[in-house]
Formats: sequence, structure tokens, C-alpha cells
Amino acid sequence: MRRLVHRHLGKVVAGAAVAVAGTAAMVAVTLPGTAGADEGGGTGSGSRPARQAGQQAGQQAGDGAVRPGVVEQAPAEGDRGRGGDPLTDDEVARAERLAAGRQPLRGAENVEGERGAQRLTVDLADPENADDVDDGAAAPRRADVTFYDYKNDTLVTRTVDLDTGKVVRTGVQHGVQPPLSRAENAEAARLLIADPLGAGLRADYKDATGKELTSPDQLLFNGAVYRAVPGAQPAVLDRCGEHRCVRLFPKVKNGPWIDARSIVIDLSARKVAELDRR
Repeated sequence: MRRLVHRHLGKVVAGAAVAVAGTAAMVAVTLPGTAGADEGGGTGSGSRPARQAGQQAGQQAGDGAVRPGVVEQAPAEGDRGRGGDPLTDDEVARAERLAAGRQPLRGAENVEGERGAQRLTVDLADPENADDVDDGAAAPRRADVTFYDYKNDTLVTRTVDLDTGKVVRTGVQHGVQPPLSRAENAEAARLLIADPLGAGLRADYKDATGKELTSPDQLLFNGAVYRAVPGAQPAVLDRCGEHRCVRLFPKVKNGPWIDARSIVIDLSARKVAELDRR
């Protein structure tokens, strides 16, 4: 199988990580190892032989054997946190709703070109002053919600006061490229699969699985933001950094990594290009 796969573009990579090289600057990325991927459909309680061996050892040791530990269920998460507690699920949902429901985000576009900016993160906002720190549990609960607007390539950060339900601050930045969201990586994979430059990826996937690759759902992948360096890439990618561009690191589910490092997807322009691999 290895020889069959390598006859295409040398794209299948064995192992748990891919070393990223090239002339273009990009953010560092760590690829998940096979052991950490949720691929096996297991319960997380260990292999059957291991469990059987443990049971037999306990039986042989008799009443004096050390019994397995009992893991207590985590306490139920409240609707609201206090002070510096992490945001609860309810607070995250409320912060996103409050931040997205105001102008000018209604005129924005997400990664698929649909109405509404692309949500990236929702995080507890840092205290604004020393008094907030001293107040502890009584300090205001605020959340920073970040969006990427693909209509004009801007990063929008809105700070929401969860107590009052108001947006207290809005920041807009150009040329800032935070890590990609899961939805953005999936859209990059969709564009690559459909593009002629995705022929090598499709062929390698078929060699590895015997099946046609038609959807991002068939892959596991990480992505890294790509920034253009003058003269280091085709002209079509010269705006990467201003545009939101990505290099993908796809992996066959329950299979090998596929090396797609030479391909860059410009999500803003919805174009795919290949870097010089010299």
C-alpha cells in the first residue's frame, strides 16, 4: 500500500507529526497523534485484555486486594459563573448571541459566504482594572467574543457584559490572523477536494481506503494560517495575511497522514494554489 500511495505526489506521511518547511512564514502547528484521535470508537475504559487481566489479578489477590478507584461524577455546571470562574456553556451561548445580534455584524459574511461573521472564540475577558480583581466573586462577568468578517477581512472583538446584557466595547483589526476554527478548516478541505489541485489528495485517499474522497467529513485535519512572504509564492497568494489563508494537514480516519503542505487555500478569495516545492 505504501508503494501505491507514493506513486502519486508523495503525499502520505507516516507518524504522528509533520515537519513544516518552506520559505513562507506560518504559525506553528502540532498534529495530534493517532493515540489521541477519537477514531477507535472505544469507551475509554481500556482494552478488553487489560480489563480481564486486572479482574483476574483482583480475584487471585483475595479480599486484601486494592479495589479499583471510584471516579465521582463532576458537579453540574451552573448557569452562571462567579468572578474569575471559566465561562459556563450558558454564558458562552449568551455572549455569542449578544455580540452577534448587533450592527455591523449583520452585514458581515462567514467562511461559506453566508450572512453573518464567522465566530472564532468566546473567552472570559481580562479584568479592566485592579478594583475588578479585588472584588473577586463580585467582579463583573464579561466575555470577549471574536469573529472574522470575510466580507472585508477584519477581525472583530466584542466585549459583552453578561450581567447587563450589553456590548461594552468593540474592536476591529485588519491583518490579524488568529488560529483557524474547525468550520474554517472544514471549508478549506472542501475547497481543496473540489479543486483540480486536490487530485493528489483524492488519489492518495483512494489508495489508502479504496473509496472516493468527496467530503471533509471523511478526514481528520488540522490547519495553520499561511502568511505571504514577498516572492515566496505564486502571485495568487500574495495577499495571504491580509486574506485568511490556510495550509491543511489532513489525515485518513484510522489511517495515515497525507502531506498537503505544498497547497494553500485562500479562504477569503476561495482559491487554491500550489507553492513551489523546490
